[in-house]
Amino acid sequence: MFRNNRIIKIIIGSLGGFFISFLILPPVNAQVKKFTLEEAIMFALENNRDVIIADMTVKKADAAVDEAFGYALPSVDLSASFSHFMKKPKMAFPDFEALLGNATYSILFDENVIPRDNSKFKPVATALQSFVQTNNYETKVQVTQTLFNSTVFKGIGASKIYSDLSKEEYSRTVSNIVLNVEKAFYGVLLTKKLLEITNASYNNALENLRNVKALNEQGLVSDFDALQAEVQVENIRPVVLQMENTLKNAKDGFKIVLGISPSKDVDVDGEFLYQREEVPDEAETITTALQRNYGLKSLELKKQVDEAFIDLDRSEYWPALYAFGNYSYAGSSDQFKFQNYSSAIVGLTFSMNLFRGGQTKNRVQQSTISYLQTEQQFLQLKDFIATGVKSKLLELRRVKELLDAQERNVRLAERAYDIAVVRYKEGTGNQLEVQNADMSLRQARINKLQIVYDYIIAKAELNQLLGNVSPQFLQ
Repeated sequence: MFRNNRIIKIIIGSLGGFFISFLILPPVNAQVKKFTLEEAIMFALENNRDVIIADMTVKKADAAVDEAFGYALPSVDLSASFSHFMKKPKMAFPDFEALLGNATYSILFDENVIPRDNSKFKPVATALQSFVQTNNYETKVQVTQTLFNSTVFKGIGASKIYSDLSKEEYSRTVSNIVLNVEKAFYGVLLTKKLLEITNASYNNALENLRNVKALNEQGLVSDFDALQAEVQVENIRPVVLQMENTLKNAKDGFKIVLGISPSKDVDVDGEFLYQREEVPDEAETITTALQRNYGLKSLELKKQVDEAFIDLDRSEYWPALYAFGNYSYAGSSDQFKFQNYSSAIVGLTFSMNLFRGGQTKNRVQQSTISYLQTEQQFLQLKDFIATGVKSKLLELRRVKELLDAQERNVRLAERAYDIAVVRYKEGTGNQLEVQNADMSLRQARINKLQIVYDYIIAKAELNQLLGNVSPQFLQ
């Protein structure tokens, strides 16, 4: 029985997560599109939703920096208003006519212009009177300049750090997508190679069956050998069909990673290449990863953002000082013959909160806890990266040690199969030897292919931990 269940599970498992994390673009034409690895990465970076969102976040953060600077610049406001009283407001006020008449008589009596007659004095009472005109307008220009506001100045620094964080997050997103494309690409390529090996084994079984039937018809081999040869063919046939379905699933996962419609047919163009190279030093590699890993750099900037928010919340304890100046031009009239006038004023505004129910204190406490949480995430990720680097280096060493032996094993298995076929034709061997030799050859080729695949994926994952991404992808 063909033992490839582990490999199929690896392929399907490596692709399964992609079906959730990536969206699908509108369908394109149904022609077969063959991708090299670089073409697949570039296509995914141009069409993947996560990259588009990360790029928008960078632009949004840059706009936030400009907005923060704007709070430190002068503010110029222009306002204009016009009002018309349908009914004038009135208020109770002493009767001006009585006051004026009494004052006039008082002067005339005091100067002996006329004889004093107290009956001329009228009692002073209040009356409803209006002191506004029907039509009123005003235009005003005001300039306000921040002289001191800790929140504004801290906000500028925080926005710059957030902009840097968004750029690192963009790079981290690109790095993740590059790794996902590599896994999906080589998953398809591995399945294709496994299908080729299975087809080769199936063709060997068919050739062996033809030879056995020919010999059986001549009476040189038994019916039992012919039945064994036919059973061998039928045992391999379902494995071929299974590998074909696995290849289709791998291609579907590859299309989702790229953001291509499921209706489009795709293929990959590449080879499994193993380049002999020395496995890097563990301590140096871990140090490099801790310095360049995009996830760590993002969390480091996130810590700085959290610190900036602590300062922003604390800035509410500090006073604010503003300078202002305004010029206004206004007029009023009952019959639209306005009497116009203007005014100008300059001054300072000082404000400082004395008590706000402990809101500022609690906000500072929350910001401090957020910073401590980010610091723990940072330390946790450092440990994870160090462990991951060690694991990938061990994997590379394992591949390096096993590959030479596997290449020799394939050559031996090919030779053993040829000998088994020759021995059977000469009558010195049996059908069981041919079957065992074919199974051993198939397994040897699969083992070699699996080792090279493990090497390529381990190297890709190590590069992602090290932050090794081509500049062209980051652009």
